[in-house]
Amino acid sequence: MQSEELQRLTASEPLSLEQEYEMQRSWRDDTDKCTFIVLDTELWAGQARADEDCMVGDVNLFLTDTEDPTLGEIEIMIAEPSYRGRGFGKEATLMMMSYGVRKLGITKFEAKIGQENEASICMFKKLHFKEVAVNSVFQEVTLRLDVSDEERGWLLQQTNHMEEKSYVELDLPAGALET
Repeated sequence: MQSEELQRLTASEPLSLEQEYEMQRSWRDDTDKCTFIVLDTELWAGQARADEDCMVGDVNLFLTDTEDPTLGEIEIMIAEPSYRGRGFGKEATLMMMSYGVRKLGITKFEAKIGQENEASICMFKKLHFKEVAVNSVFQEVTLRLDVSDEERGWLLQQTNHMEEKSYVELDLPAGALET
């Protein structure tokens, strides 16, 4: 990730393409994280382009609270500016939340967002998250959603048109990641 704006919004460091792929591989294998890659399905469906050319962002769920395995910290990043504000983040977040509730037993979600990232804060509030804390040192807001039976029903209704497919790892030829 080379965009200074994205680094600021996500509190991230710049990574090379190889480092990005390695991070994705480690996240795939870790039991305390889930990552969905956000694709532009119109570009991807026709396969007129390489998969990475269809990538617009990612959504992550971190399962790191050993005292409460029903809590997931969720984050979304739409990296491509032209895709922001078009519903990609909302749809991907809903998909991850639905997966967390249905497959992982998540009953509580938290999102920690930079105070200046008003669009992300607004999106999570539209998804029924409530502000529970502000950390002025880290300049971030913590939003939380407790998944009641009513919230679960709403969430599953929002995602009932989505189809889950199994993960398939591609065998890349040697040197495919070298640039």
